[in-house]
Amino acid sequence: MADPSSYRPKPGQIPDSPGVYKFRDEHRRVIYVGKAKNLRQRLANYFQDLAGLHPRTRTMVTTAASVEWTVVSTEVEALQLEYSWIKEFDPRFNVKYRDDKSYPYLAVTLNEEFPRVQVMRGAKKKGVRYFGPYGHAWAIRETVDLMLRVFPVRTCSAGVFKNAARTGRPCLLGYIGKCSAPCVGRVTPEEHRELADDFCDFMAGRTGAYIRRLEKDMTAAAEDMEYERAARLRDDAEALKRAMEKSAVVLADATDADLIAVAEDELEAAVQIFHVRGGRVRGQRGWVTDKVENVDTSGLVEHALQQLYGEEAGDAVPKEVLVPALPEDPDAVSQWLAERRGSQVSLRIPQRGDKKDLMATVQRNAQQALGLHKTKRASDLTTRSRALEEISEALGLDTAPLRIECFDISHLQGDDVVASMVVFEDGLARKGEYRRFQIKSFEGQDDVRSMHEVIGRRFRRYLHEKEQTGEWEETPARTAEQPSGPAPLPTGPAPSGPVPDSSAEPREDDGRPKRFAYPPQLLVVDGGQPQVAAAKRALDELGIDDIAVCGLAKRLEEVWLPDDDDPVVLPRSSEGLYLLQRIRDEAHRFAITYQRAKRAKRVRSSPLDDVAGLGDTRKQALIKHFGSVKKLRQATIDEICEVPGIGRRTAESVAVTLASTTPAAPAVNTATGEIIEEDDGGSKT
Repeated sequence: MADPSSYRPKPGQIPDSPGVYKFRDEHRRVIYVGKAKNLRQRLANYFQDLAGLHPRTRTMVTTAASVEWTVVSTEVEALQLEYSWIKEFDPRFNVKYRDDKSYPYLAVTLNEEFPRVQVMRGAKKKGVRYFGPYGHAWAIRETVDLMLRVFPVRTCSAGVFKNAARTGRPCLLGYIGKCSAPCVGRVTPEEHRELADDFCDFMAGRTGAYIRRLEKDMTAAAEDMEYERAARLRDDAEALKRAMEKSAVVLADATDADLIAVAEDELEAAVQIFHVRGGRVRGQRGWVTDKVENVDTSGLVEHALQQLYGEEAGDAVPKEVLVPALPEDPDAVSQWLAERRGSQVSLRIPQRGDKKDLMATVQRNAQQALGLHKTKRASDLTTRSRALEEISEALGLDTAPLRIECFDISHLQGDDVVASMVVFEDGLARKGEYRRFQIKSFEGQDDVRSMHEVIGRRFRRYLHEKEQTGEWEETPARTAEQPSGPAPLPTGPAPSGPVPDSSAEPREDDGRPKRFAYPPQLLVVDGGQPQVAAAKRALDELGIDDIAVCGLAKRLEEVWLPDDDDPVVLPRSSEGLYLLQRIRDEAHRFAITYQRAKRAKRVRSSPLDDVAGLGDTRKQALIKHFGSVKKLRQATIDEICEVPGIGRRTAESVAVTLASTTPAAPAVNTATGEIIEEDDGGSKT
């Protein structure tokens, strides 16, 4: 435990201007990020008598070993920089909201020639218009199904669209009037885009004009005795009304607003957000967080606003944001929101009327979400704790293994040999720390040798990280045991560029979370005695003797320990065995997924892969322009140069490479005698 006075800056060193500060621990990892109007006053609060600090703040300052700051010109810049640093460094003592699910959005791909309506999850893409989020994907599909009567926008995938264009026959939706069938030219690209724009306008809340227009056209058709057309327009209007009824009016005057409510106790907080567009609730979402820093409701609200709007712009930021408590500096936050929206944003607490009533509803949802989360967590925590205790007792460990790493080898008859590493902390999967490896030192099938290589590579990286932070002293004994030559490094999601081995010059730590910086208390391998012995031998060669090793054999679900001739047999009803099985199965799933992806990539290989300096974007541009590798092979250099982004030197390289590769003989369907042509990627289908 560090003494804060040992790294306290001198009073004259800290400026009295706005800025953002970072606390780092003894390993130079950033553990807390904060902002202040006056850095001198704010930082002085951390270096008072420890007895007067909040317990969480006291833990943070005694964990830290240094503090540094960056001066900015305005509070708005401080807010933006704080958000950027929290995203970049993931500090352990900052509030981080955990989204309780991946919410689906109704998306319209306006960046395509023929915009498509679809359900989307995950990160938002440029040029796509989003509506929501919705609680369930089926709610989106029901709404879209009703609206396609009036706005028959394309909903099919790219493959279905291209196939319909090739055959000249639309899909089923085109036949039943729920798609305008731009694939076969029933409408022009301009007419289809107008339909998509009308669809977006209706979803954005401008509903009255469309319904009034339909009713007016229906009346005119009836007066002209066009009764079939009048009936169709009547049904269209009813469909739009039913779509509107799915989100009842909650605020008058077609208000666009987000309402944010917070429910909290001493340890955790839940945030609920209602998205109101055009006076109707268009989406709802929620987050839960551990209160790892001393933060009140206004601080939780500010963190929620950063999380909600930190990467949004334009209409995604509403005109009005209603909160239960204003942030510490509401003017700066309002200005930051206005910059992201491009116009004024009202940030306030509702005092009366419909908005206050709706805020009470959002608050009740937050309370229920917090209660449900605590109920689930209490149950899960009890089970996980019992499982870890059972594993500790069965394996003779001193403490419960809070961090467990499991390794598995996967291959297909000796080809595409890969390995996986999955991480469980406190009985829960930490998918952000999963790693995958390619076997490099040999070819063929040898699970034991593969396990030895992977364990060695993983823990050489661990020792390298410790050397960088000064935690590991190079000793003569370890030097003698260390294999000669550069250490092989893991592949997969590794940093770009060459990574130095443990003998390289240490680099200054930038505070970001390291890939292999933390060792497990228990290392699990998928296999029996041979795999366990290989893993233990790899650790012994590196001089690591403080990590427990075991293996879980699939045949009888036996747990094997190093140097033991008999396995440890856990009861079938044991929570500890169930946890080990879940970890082993997750490692197997992750390994086989990677192995299949590598095999699929190899099968889909194209002659264009051999063209030096030709990336995926330009490969796709070439295939899209010529239609197939076969036609590209027949093209001249001047014709290849016509493709956007392809210069003459690249065109020459493409032509030379394709000329030097012999096209494979055409495949034949033995049942029909049909010749199977090359597809767009150049592989046989």
